[in-house]
Amino acid sequence: MIILLMYIAIFVAAMIGYKLIAARMQPEHDFTSLKTVTFGDESAVVSNRSASIISVVTIFLIWGSFTGSNLIPSFLHMPGPFVGETSFDFEATDSTGKTDDGTVSIVVHTVDDPKDAPEVEEDTTGIADNVAVKMAAWRSALISSNDLLNKDLGTDVKVTSVNGEPVDAGDIVNIGTGTLRVTDKGSLSFEPNKGWQMEEIWLPAPESVVSRLIEISQEGYQNVTLAENLGWSLYRVLLGFILGSLVGIPLGYAMGLNSWFRGWFDPIVEFMRPVPPLALIPLVIIWFGIWETGKISLLFLAALWIMTIAARAGVSGVGISKVHAAYSLGASKWQLLTKVIVPNSLPEIFTGARVAMGVCWGTVVAAELVAAEKGAGKMIIAASKFQNTDIVLMGIILIGIIGYSIDILMRQAENYLIPWKGKG
Repeated sequence: MIILLMYIAIFVAAMIGYKLIAARMQPEHDFTSLKTVTFGDESAVVSNRSASIISVVTIFLIWGSFTGSNLIPSFLHMPGPFVGETSFDFEATDSTGKTDDGTVSIVVHTVDDPKDAPEVEEDTTGIADNVAVKMAAWRSALISSNDLLNKDLGTDVKVTSVNGEPVDAGDIVNIGTGTLRVTDKGSLSFEPNKGWQMEEIWLPAPESVVSRLIEISQEGYQNVTLAENLGWSLYRVLLGFILGSLVGIPLGYAMGLNSWFRGWFDPIVEFMRPVPPLALIPLVIIWFGIWETGKISLLFLAALWIMTIAARAGVSGVGISKVHAAYSLGASKWQLLTKVIVPNSLPEIFTGARVAMGVCWGTVVAAELVAAEKGAGKMIIAASKFQNTDIVLMGIILIGIIGYSIDILMRQAENYLIPWKGKG
């Protein structure tokens, strides 16, 4: 929630700041600026490069600040876990009312830099003893009642106060550097303050991910190079997407142009469209096995219904006035299809293609769970079993970068092949 609120605050502040700066600059004189109506016109809404750069930098700064990254200034770091020495005093009381004081000295160290426990002077003459404890940050330590109390010197001895504050079983005491809980058995459980930063196992710092990327790029992971893993994932996604498009686009055109096709296939398409591809994995395994045919088939089904609906929507969106104009000029059905329907339906098809590619990339990880020997998804799943979060995050980022790069290429192809999009 804190991260979300920070992100929203930075977004709003950046947008307001950019608007104020842009208002003082020379206005642009381009196609969009000359339009009299821009609100609601999709062609007038282009990606603001400044906003994109600020967005990426913001995500990186938030990531670095919550992981204590060395790549950003230290004053931007969120409060980290407590590391250092701390102590607290406690009082023990036996059944006769006799009391004695003891001290617990604690050293909290980072996981990769263990420390020795502090030296303390043992007290064997009283019912309370001095205890030394060492522990790692983000962890908790149980201080046994056998270590705290000399029960041989008193009957029914228990801890009755911590730093002068009376305690009983189940009570929680804040000692500044952490919290202390009294267990039902009379032991003390100490948990140092965790701060706002996240532990490496949950979210590694950016430099850890980069270091792992360089290592795997050079040495590979589990005897498979990084290029092979990414190449197999890309091959599966592209092949599944192409096959889904080759079947889905003609089917969508047929459903948009012929009532019999529409009536026959509409129940099938509308039934399969909301079914997530992951739910089809058991059926795909039964039908096609666990090897490449099963994976490609799953990605084919992920793209098929999206491309079918996109093509059908593209045909349905053709303006009837254009159809009437073509017929009035003597166009045949084939000319109407190739000169009017196809060009006007291409924007919807390209939009569907971008969506289908995103779904295929989201499905490939699950597809590679099925006995894959190579692939980005296989690498991610194998790393997760050993809690190698840096490799998992690296794989996710690489999949996102490749998917985003493909989407950019599709946008460029759309701008080149469909220059009339959004211009009536």
